[in-house]
Amino acid sequence: MRLTIASGAAAFTAAFLLSPLFGGGNWFWTSLGAVLAVMGAGLLSSRLALPAWAAPLVGLAVTWIYLTFAFTSDKAWALLVPTKESVVELVRLLGVGWADIQRYAAPVPDTEGITLLTASGVALIAIVVDLFAVRLRRAALAGLPLLALAMVPATILPDPISWPAFILAALGFIGLLVADGHERVGRWGRAVLVRRTRVPAGPPAAGSMPANGLRLSGKRIGFAAIAMAVLLPALLPAMEPVSFFTFGVGGTGAGRGNSISIPNPIANLKGQLELPEPQEVLSYTNSDNIPRYLRIYALDTFDGQQFGMTEPKGAPQNRTDNGPLPEPTGLGAGTPKKNVVTDIRISDQIERLAFLPLPYPPRQIQVDGDWRADVDTLMVFSTREEAAGLEYQVQTSEPQPTADLLDSIGDREPNVDPRYLEVPDSLSPEVRQLAADLTAEAGSRYEAAVTLQRFFTTDGGFTYNLRTQGHSASALRDFLLRDRAGYCEQFAASMAVLARLVGIPSRVAIGYTGGVQLAGRWSVGTNDSHSWPELYFEGVGWLPFEPTPAGAAGQGSARVPEYSQPRPEATAVATAAPTSGASSVADDTPQDPRARRNIRELEAEGQSAAGTVDVDESMPLIGMIGIGAAALALVLLIPAAIRLLTRTRRVRSLGRDDAEPSGDRAGTASPGRQPSAVVAAWAELDDLLYDYGIARVPSESPRALARRLAEQYELEDDPAAALASIAAAVERVLYARDPGRIGPMRQDLRTVRKALAAWVPRGRRVRAVLLPPSTLRRLRGFGERLLDGFDLLETVRLRWTAAQKGS
Repeated sequence: MRLTIASGAAAFTAAFLLSPLFGGGNWFWTSLGAVLAVMGAGLLSSRLALPAWAAPLVGLAVTWIYLTFAFTSDKAWALLVPTKESVVELVRLLGVGWADIQRYAAPVPDTEGITLLTASGVALIAIVVDLFAVRLRRAALAGLPLLALAMVPATILPDPISWPAFILAALGFIGLLVADGHERVGRWGRAVLVRRTRVPAGPPAAGSMPANGLRLSGKRIGFAAIAMAVLLPALLPAMEPVSFFTFGVGGTGAGRGNSISIPNPIANLKGQLELPEPQEVLSYTNSDNIPRYLRIYALDTFDGQQFGMTEPKGAPQNRTDNGPLPEPTGLGAGTPKKNVVTDIRISDQIERLAFLPLPYPPRQIQVDGDWRADVDTLMVFSTREEAAGLEYQVQTSEPQPTADLLDSIGDREPNVDPRYLEVPDSLSPEVRQLAADLTAEAGSRYEAAVTLQRFFTTDGGFTYNLRTQGHSASALRDFLLRDRAGYCEQFAASMAVLARLVGIPSRVAIGYTGGVQLAGRWSVGTNDSHSWPELYFEGVGWLPFEPTPAGAAGQGSARVPEYSQPRPEATAVATAAPTSGASSVADDTPQDPRARRNIRELEAEGQSAAGTVDVDESMPLIGMIGIGAAALALVLLIPAAIRLLTRTRRVRSLGRDDAEPSGDRAGTASPGRQPSAVVAAWAELDDLLYDYGIARVPSESPRALARRLAEQYELEDDPAAALASIAAAVERVLYARDPGRIGPMRQDLRTVRKALAAWVPRGRRVRAVLLPPSTLRRLRGFGERLLDGFDLLETVRLRWTAAQKGS
């Protein structure tokens, strides 16, 4: 019975590791009920003495009945007995739960389907643990299914497993091992408790095994292992920089270092496109009161399946507080520009956001902290700061191209990095042919770009649909040639690929649309997260295009740039050209953000981190190594510092007592009262001997110890007399009714220390200073006393259990 309960407790404590994956608590109570059901099935199997193979079947049957009662009781007979209708409903809920897991990113809402899927998984883990630990009597192997449960959050979440959950899960597993040990010992009869002695009565016999090595019980080792697993990683320096940030609303923890995670945010963008409730990410105002796309990432590499980001470089001279940012690539002096000032306020709900959302191209940024600009893409990021709650001002010089200007550029060869034109040779020939057919009649790269955008927005019959499948060469081909249904990820990536195929450099931007205007500020929420292509034209630079359908049937706040729209008729009244990434102001009518159809948010970047990138720092590598070595040295010198403080305190105590006049407590001690000077001197001598590795027999009196040390180490007259004086003072304080006059002992202690140090090897003297064994002995003793407390509690529990059985 004990082992069955322990196996269920181990499975449930391991389930605590799943907590960060969920946004609610329904899964917790439902999983608890599932584990209790499995425990009940295990107790029933043990009571009936069923064979090992039958117990898991009983557990599955009881779990089925429990899930039927919890989720489909209205379709079951007598609320419990499964029927055909209840089975169909359970299968349907499992399918809905699986679909929800694919749609949502962690933390997921605990919908009915997700809760059912989680409770079923936890129950299966509990059944397997019961099989290994109780039926097969292999409790250690039961750690494998528990480890599988722990791997779920470890592989999904960017953050490490929380230490409270780890401790709880580890304690559950140790409890299972302890219960298994009790069961095995119980087969031989009643356990007899023997009180262990902490100090042996005499020196160990020659050839005998040290008692210290046998004294630690399995529970002591287990608790010590948990403490070391939690504390040591926090004390040791990291060998490599940790992943710096995870972008998104929510998340916990933060890292620091001189490197950043390189995200692939488009890869899992769909994971948060349908969050139940939108949240405000940021708000802004600008000098012309026109909404703008706010770019965060620029993805420039295409591997045939998805776009990724190359290494952003942030040299010290490109810090935002050093003045204007580098000039945008390709923007010539002859292109009209519009200077705009934008004030942005990031919400406090965003944690560990290390890239600033900015209108493109930023010219100068006023922001607190160490923020740096990537020269090529003008992405602004930090390895030390966080953007949560940040307020900053951006000055932009936005190109204002017209269709005539872009036409006049003609086929001028782009002077840009070749990676913006690269496509893998394995790309489908059908996709290549589609790009050639669509732009066959285009007279320039600009006309080809407009044609491609029109293909997605009007001519191609594309529809906006979140029910699409991820990223692969076949998915790209199916989207362009067959299904023609997708969301911003597919639209942006597909247009960027087609543009490269016809000779137009392209990249994919990830960020936010302009949002809606509320109370005089533009409010940008998670439902405004977006992806769009940026195309390069020599002399103008990078320009955003918008292939994703806008309005109620698509991305509600998406806007087609003015320069990519059909040219107005000659009689048409000219309208003011919006800025990059924006259309006319008529489309900017404020809407209720919660009323918009598509709810989306940027994917949590740490979930798809592709690696780390070294950032150019002003400090040389040798300086970083020196700082790391210094930090490690400080950690290792903690015992030496404790020893030094202890010695200083004792020496000061000697000084105070020596300074007191005769007749005070330093001169005459009342019966039963020990002068502090004698206590301090004897304690310091004891630690000194232990640090120098000089043996001290517990049965020796102070006088016998002084005589033996003087003879063994051939001490001269002065050190021998000083040692005898200290020993005599100790004996007088311990045994005499009136110890009488006790002379100064500071000089005696110093004399003894110098004399003994002369006999000790240099290596041992260095160790006594840097890593004193006396301090380590105290730390070890503290740990042993703590573990003895657990043993005492176990003794009380066993005695109480024995008393209950006796009564």
